[in-house]
Amino acid sequence: MARPTIRNQRAFASGALFLAFAIFFFVMALNYPAGTAARMGPGYFPRLLAIVLAAIGLAVMLGAVLRTAERQRLRSWDVKGLAWVTGSVILFALLLFPIGLIGALLVLIVVSSRASPEFAWKGALANAAILIALCLLAFVYGLGLQLPVWPALLN
Repeated sequence: MARPTIRNQRAFASGALFLAFAIFFFVMALNYPAGTAARMGPGYFPRLLAIVLAAIGLAVMLGAVLRTAERQRLRSWDVKGLAWVTGSVILFALLLFPIGLIGALLVLIVVSSRASPEFAWKGALANAAILIALCLLAFVYGLGLQLPVWPALLN
């Protein structure tokens, strides 16, 4: 029996990255009690999420070795794009409490949008408006998370 060939290197690398993150977060969650489905502990959801992430990673990796997979080579890393996205997440963390959820999300979305070679202010601001509204509905009003919505000066 012939060994499987990786036809889509990009998909395989993406799946491997998903799997690596899943393993890392699953191991980190082992430090917390899981509890049960009826009475979840702090480690329950991270473990469950890690399992789902691992399943997605394995499915993507499997799809990359199928005969029907499109052949794609792994290109070099887009370091500039990676820096924009990573920087936007760091900025979000630093700005959440001083300028509130709305301002921090606006910065996150606009800065991370700069990673795309097709960046346009109109599209970034439209995305920001929609995603800010969805985050407010889901996290602040739906789940009732105690997040500062507006800048600290206005509270």
